Amino acid sequence: MATKHRPEHHAELQLESPMDYAQHEATYSAFLTGAKWTVIGLAATLVILYFLIQP
Repeated sequence: MATKHRPEHHAELQLESPMDYAQHEATYSAFLTGAKWTVIGLAATLVILYFLIQP
């Protein structure tokens, strides 16, 4: 036997706070700087190793 369900009242929608764009851009800039220096460091390491291993 089917039961009759009453529709439940839902709470009002809560809007999220707006994203902090300044903090987001600072974090992204720091990430790009770190990635750039990592690539430069790895390239320098490869060049140094190339010249050390040459017979």
